This record gives sequence, structure tokens and C-alpha cells, in this order.
Amino acid sequence: MATAPFIHARCSYSSRISNFINKSGSQQTPIASSSSSSSSSASNSGFNLSSGTNSGQRHQGLRAQAMSATTNGNSISSMGNSRNDPDHLLVLVHGILASTADWTYAEAELKRRLGKNFLIFVSSSNTYTKTFTGIDGAGKRLADEVLQVVRKTESLKRISFLAHSLGGLFARYAISVLYSRDSYNRDQPDDLAHSTEGNSQSSSFSKGGMIAGLEPISFITLATPHLGVRGKRQLPFLLGVPILEKLAAPMAPLFVGRTGSQLFLTDGKPNRPPLLLRMASDCEDGKFLSALGAFKCRIIYANVSYDHMVGWRTSSIRREMELSKPPRQSLDGYQHVVDVEYCPPVPSDGPQFSQEAVRAKEEAQNAPGTQKTVEYHEIIEEEVIQGLQQLGWRKVDVSFHSSFWPFFAHNNIHVKNEWIHNAGIGVIAHVADSLRQQEASSILTASL
Repeated sequence: MATAPFIHARCSYSSRISNFINKSGSQQTPIASSSSSSSSSASNSGFNLSSGTNSGQRHQGLRAQAMSATTNGNSISSMGNSRNDPDHLLVLVHGILASTADWTYAEAELKRRLGKNFLIFVSSSNTYTKTFTGIDGAGKRLADEVLQVVRKTESLKRISFLAHSLGGLFARYAISVLYSRDSYNRDQPDDLAHSTEGNSQSSSFSKGGMIAGLEPISFITLATPHLGVRGKRQLPFLLGVPILEKLAAPMAPLFVGRTGSQLFLTDGKPNRPPLLLRMASDCEDGKFLSALGAFKCRIIYANVSYDHMVGWRTSSIRREMELSKPPRQSLDGYQHVVDVEYCPPVPSDGPQFSQEAVRAKEEAQNAPGTQKTVEYHEIIEEEVIQGLQQLGWRKVDVSFHSSFWPFFAHNNIHVKNEWIHNAGIGVIAHVADSLRQQEASSILTASL
């Protein structure tokens, strides 16, 4: 495996960031951001990102490796950050009708676990009803916000995203805006998990690149509707009641604006692919897949049940036939995290928008609730899956069936409120250890 160091002098990164910002034309004033007070570093040992079945021994290894990254790797960490300034930006993105308060617990816990080389920034550009203005509009605001932070903090070298629910789609759009083909190392494997999990497959969309002039490391979503929302499997609170499912799509724009039509895949003119389909490809609107592929690791956490906002299939990017009975036992050390599976890239021609889909979309817009509407959603969802599966994903299944309030699964998964939704503490611990492990692996690889 050919590798090259990505840890350069500050002036080198500042120059790259400056060049990216100049290209983007952003002139906004930088905003304040937060940083942590504890220490973090990389491990000098090897890392195993393998995943698949419910195995306590394996995932106990994940925690042990993450702990090793904190306690035994000061020499590696100091190689990239001699001044102890934060060099890894972690952007937290909330979901619909939410605010920065959603991340109060997670922000504090991630600061404690990840250490001071992480700058943890909670996005505030899309609070409350701003989430109704469309995924594209929210994504652009998020991109501007990230650029402001990058401009203000010259020590930054790497970037990761952690997003909840609709925020995952905002983040996916934002990284396409922030993406540039410039890469610190074009020989680096597209997904570090490929090399450590013995996977020889690669993706044409995973050839490096930069996000806001920084090296992209981890892209993580929690209960995000990657396939949109439809029916009881995708929007569970409709309970499969036909009249509710029939009314949901046409009523959605009235309640949640452009975002609603985008989630139901009915946005735009009949002959134009819906936004979520375009976001599963590289197109004239943006390099959506290339931006995702630039990250070393893509992880999606999905509630297998009791999430009445986002169904298991859409949050885990799976077909109905790919859903199996999940394990009921939690992984050692991570309560309610029941399974981890690595899904390698699946080569395909990418998503298509056929004439059949055009006709079905027009009927879905004019007469929602008909059989053609069902067929249209099935067509588009399959195309979105084919597009996104061109990249490798680590899929983490979460089950709150044994928690005191299982019906709060959608907010448990990111611990929206520490007193009400604390069942998700184990999920945040798993996220933190995954981030820390990936950070240490990236630094270690660069040092070889």
C-alpha cells in the first residue's frame, strides 16, 4: 500500500484552506467555536476495523484500541500537532425543528473522550424552522458556517461530521459544496476499512479529495433518512394506515416546506430527478458521491425498531429483503448497539432516471396515494441505493427494545436530553471510540 505523509507545516494547510475559500467566494466573518480540554493522541499499534456479526470479543477490541489511542500514542499525536492546537474539526449537525441544545450531552462527552486535538463545533445555521427551507438551502448554509470556522482556526488539518436525522442529509449536501479534487495523497485507499478488513474492492468515487481544504476522515449519521420517507417502513408513525400514507406526501410541503417534498421524492418538475436521487451521484448540482468517497470512513447508525420518525431501512440504506432479525444482545461496553456490518462497495452504473420514472413521478405529484405513486417510490429508492452502494459503508444497528422508554428511540440515539434520552449513552460511546480509532489510524498510516 502506497502512503505519503499528510501532516505538513501549518503554513501549507493554511495556504490550501485559503485557496479553497478564495475559490468559494465566501466573505463571511468567522464565528466562535468550541474546543475540548482533555488530551487525545494516536496509538502506535495496529487497528482492526472489522465488523459483521454480534461479537463481544471483537467490539471489546474496538474499545481497547480506542483506549490505546488515548494512552499510548502521545508521540504520534505530537508529530502532527507540536503546539497542542486542535487540528481535527468535528462538526455536529442536528435534525429537523431542532437546535444546538440537541447536542448538549454528546458535545460534552465527545470533548471528554476525544481530547483537545479535536475542535468540536455544533452547527447553528439551520435551527428550528430553517430546516423547512430545503435540504439544498440548509446544506449551503452549513457549508458557509464550516468555512467560517476553518478560516478562523489555522491549525486545522482534518475534518469529520456527525449528524442526526435530517441533519445527515444537510451534511451530505454541504460536503459536496466544500469538496475539491485537491488531495494530500492520491495513492491513499478510498476507505481505510478496506485495507484493514481484507476487502480488495475499490470505488471510482473514492479517490481522495479535500473538504473545505482539510483531509476528510469520518462521516457519521444517526437515524438519517437517506432514502427519503414513505409509508410505515420509512415513516413509522403513519402506522401503515392507507389514508395517512396517502395524505402524507401532499401535506408534507404544507408543514415542512420544500424539505417535505424532497423527503417524499416529489420535488421539482416531473422530468427532473428528485434531489435525493441526484445526491446519490456526481451531477451538475455537485460531486455528492465523490465528496462522500473522500472520507476514510462512512458510518451509519440506524434504529432497528421504535423509531417513529425514520425507519430502519432508510437509515441503514438497505432493501426490504436485506433486513433480517437483529440481535437482541448489546455489544460489550456499548449498551443498545447490537450489530456492526461492513458493506463493501458494489459496482454499478449509478442511479438512473428513466422515462418510466418520469411518468410515475408526474402521477405521484398529481395523484398521490395511487399505485403509480408506490411504484415511483420503489423505483427511486432502488436507484438511490444503487448510487450510494458504490461506496463502502459501516452499518451500526441500534435497538432500544430493552430501554425504559424505547419509543424515544429517535432521540435516544444521540441523547437529545440526558435525563430523558440517556439510553443512548452507549451509542455516543461507540461513536467516540470509532472517531478516536479512525483518527489514530489515519495519523499512524501517515507516519509510516
